[in-house]
Amino acid sequence: MTKGYLVLETGEVFEGDWLGAESDTEGEVVFNTSMTGYQEMMTDPSYAGQILTFCYPIIGSYGVNEVDDESAKLTVSAVIINDVCEEPSHYQSTSSVSEQLKKADIPGLANVDTRSLVAAIRKHKTVKGKITQIKEKHMELKDWNNKDTVKLVEDVSVKESEIHGDGAYHVVLVDFGYKKSIINALLKEDCKVTIVPYNTSFETIQSLKPDGILLSNGPGDPMELKHVFPTVKALTENFPTLGICLGHQLIALAYGGKTEKLPFGHRGGNHPVKDLQTGKVRMTSQNHGYVVVEESLDKNAFQVLFRNVNDKSVEGIKHIHLPVLSVQFHPEAHPGPSDTEYIFMEFIHQVITSGGKKYVEA
Repeated sequence: MTKGYLVLETGEVFEGDWLGAESDTEGEVVFNTSMTGYQEMMTDPSYAGQILTFCYPIIGSYGVNEVDDESAKLTVSAVIINDVCEEPSHYQSTSSVSEQLKKADIPGLANVDTRSLVAAIRKHKTVKGKITQIKEKHMELKDWNNKDTVKLVEDVSVKESEIHGDGAYHVVLVDFGYKKSIINALLKEDCKVTIVPYNTSFETIQSLKPDGILLSNGPGDPMELKHVFPTVKALTENFPTLGICLGHQLIALAYGGKTEKLPFGHRGGNHPVKDLQTGKVRMTSQNHGYVVVEESLDKNAFQVLFRNVNDKSVEGIKHIHLPVLSVQFHPEAHPGPSDTEYIFMEFIHQVITSGGKKYVEA
């Protein structure tokens, strides 16, 4: 195998062997602690612009199949793996991880000391990195580029509207980088789903006569999407709305809230979240680097529904007067536990009880 190097902006260098495309790339280096679900992670649009490190030491043992992709293509910038399995064993497997990376023209490194790399990320909080074949090539460069959120979202969002299913309830999904599992969860709840580009106007969405709105997950810094805040607010004022991950953050920002970057994000399938209404703790699947600042929320408009057990950060909010609910975690749970799948049922219940009526406050 050809030797490759991950060079962090902080100076550390990690050696490995090339996987997939042997091309230089750069991005924020993040890690996910899940033991399974590598195929779903690599195709999750929220990882666009990021170099994904797998904490679990063996990746690829059950191969890659034709059913678990979360989007039509790999959206991650690159992957970092300790031990890659080139001979997968699973009845659904159609290719290996390295074959999938090569086909998608996505680079990666294997045989990397991922334990030390994760320790470095935790030490430096947010850190950018570059994958290169010659470790001295970028050692002196200081022009570490920041990924533009609008460009990332434009790349992963649909370009034209799509319609899925023919259920009783019409949900318009505003696509900032949606996962296929979200669509499947809505179809399961007897929905017809129309997916629209992230920058679709309120008037266009209104003309589709939706019963409800879903604001999807997606990549990047939510504050860089200021131009969609007015549309998000108008949608929530007129239709029952569910926000997931980035969609959750955009709802808070549209109502004057603030977001902040976590030290090294929440990415994994075992994050405990407490339901403040029932006191129950549920395990959740998460993939995000930003959170809503609780103190910035208007207490006359929103109540906090969920809180992260580990760091006490906001994991979900509900509007006091409008049928608007948003969660920071992923209730569709692919990959991860399905403890919070009921969120979709609660959303459809809001849609049903609203009767499609407007909820604009006088």
